[in-house]
Amino acid sequence: MIKTSILGASGYAGGELLRILLGHTKVKIQETTSRQFANQPVSLIHPNLRKKTDLIFSHPENLKKCDLLFVALPNGESMKYMSKLKTIAKKIIDLGADYRFRDPVVFESWYAQKHTDSQFLSKFVYGIAELHREQIKRTSYIACAGCEATVSILALYPLVKYHLIEEKVIIDAKMSSSQAGLKPSLSSHHPERAGVVRSYLPTGHRHTAEIIQELSPFNNSIGVAISATALDMVRGLLVTIHTVPKKGITEKDIWKAYRNEYQNEPFIRIVKERQGIYRYPEPKILQGTNFCDIGFEMDKITNRLVVIAAIDNLVKGTAGQAIQAMNLMFGFPETMGLEFTGLHPI
Repeated sequence: MIKTSILGASGYAGGELLRILLGHTKVKIQETTSRQFANQPVSLIHPNLRKKTDLIFSHPENLKKCDLLFVALPNGESMKYMSKLKTIAKKIIDLGADYRFRDPVVFESWYAQKHTDSQFLSKFVYGIAELHREQIKRTSYIACAGCEATVSILALYPLVKYHLIEEKVIIDAKMSSSQAGLKPSLSSHHPERAGVVRSYLPTGHRHTAEIIQELSPFNNSIGVAISATALDMVRGLLVTIHTVPKKGITEKDIWKAYRNEYQNEPFIRIVKERQGIYRYPEPKILQGTNFCDIGFEMDKITNRLVVIAAIDNLVKGTAGQAIQAMNLMFGFPETMGLEFTGLHPI
């Protein structure tokens, strides 16, 4: 049994960590912190946890030592406290962007602020288990991937690794409202958000840099462009990725690449059915799960390979990814606590 604490547990990511960890048989949650809600019951902010826990939010300044610390703070915050946090926990999993990049210049250019702990970047392993499983097992520090980066990397990785596509990749990402976090804004106000199909970031999405970082070892000429659209859904993320297959590449080659990389992966499913309404990945049926569903279609008329992939942004894209990494770090079964299959209909 390991003792874990969550720094910044009142947000959506913190709530998902709590929901999953409360059912994990090898974990005891020691503390959950929140400046705003200190001394208030966790179930006040996360009402789905009523009668599941009697935990009370504590102030982060009173954080006690633990075996593993989950850091669920806004981007740019965890690097301010990391030197202290290392003395509190032997192992740390950061759900924010601060330690995702190997090069601090990349962070600074995409997040428009100076990295104040760049000497510690090399200690962190990027948290996608399907790419970095062995490093995750050996490290004490994990930087979880961004949710849009996670689904895009998993969809593209086999294609880039086996050199099946040309360098130019265009990602059309459909985003849910929970990806904006708990803090309200004009764009999240119900009259402004409800019913929308809003192109809010046609260019310049921050997760572009993560995708390039993770795929460039297999093709250092890879070019990625993301267009992000907000949809009227609370959870879920769907990417439709437009690529050009290299000359002579067949559908059989695409199948082989995905099977080679993912046939033994517990949380990757290749979805390509010939009938029914769920012929391709659909975020609706992934709510609460740690799965990433991937499908594809070859278009011989326009010489395109279209890849479709979906996740729950709060689970495989955030908290579930973190717990999958935790399981690997501590030698637990990788799927422990993450067995939820999803609901249908929902």
